[in-house]
Amino acid sequence: MRISILTICPEQFGSFLETPLISRAENAGILKMEIIDIRDFAPGSFRKVDDSPYGGGAGMILRCQPVLDALDSVRGENSHVVILAPSGRTFTQADAHRLSEEEHLIFICGHYEGMDARIFPHSDEIMSIGDYIVTGGELPAMVISDAVMRLVKGTIKEESVRDESFENGLLEYPQYTRPADYRGEKVPAVLLSGDHKAIEKWRREQALELTEKHRPDLLI
Repeated sequence: MRISILTICPEQFGSFLETPLISRAENAGILKMEIIDIRDFAPGSFRKVDDSPYGGGAGMILRCQPVLDALDSVRGENSHVVILAPSGRTFTQADAHRLSEEEHLIFICGHYEGMDARIFPHSDEIMSIGDYIVTGGELPAMVISDAVMRLVKGTIKEESVRDESFENGLLEYPQYTRPADYRGEKVPAVLLSGDHKAIEKWRREQALELTEKHRPDLLI
């Protein structure tokens, strides 16, 4: 998989690119990540990527020329373009699975008060990570990239994601490790029993209980 992220803040991705998940996937030839600086496509010595909105209003707007030129520089026949903006549909685990099947993902990070409306028709979809506003699309790009990458075959063990939250319509069951007794708080006896059927039943019950308590909307 190839992931290209178009941004005016490439410096935000420094530590993200060095995380073990990405490093291992790139070293194994499973993933190629590239950060494209939109400013490199802005004319003039000041590399201006924004301007005030027609009709007036607060804030600045990303200009279409540098964004679309940056997009043209990486977009290919098999590219899937996602604009990250508050107006987009909320990203879900189902989307992560769907996007993990793409050959080449391109994320366009919005910024300032938004971007020129003429950019949106050049995307395949618009996504958001929630009903709130962040400074730019950089953090959403990292969130979605991470969720997608870990589902790409060979990145991590398949069994590690099989029973996670949202994979089966439920939150994940509680997990415990050593010590079995810490300050009087003990690990549930069933987990120490070695009875795999009983453990599976307990985990299912706990997943249902946690989902009903914290995310009842998932059970509708």
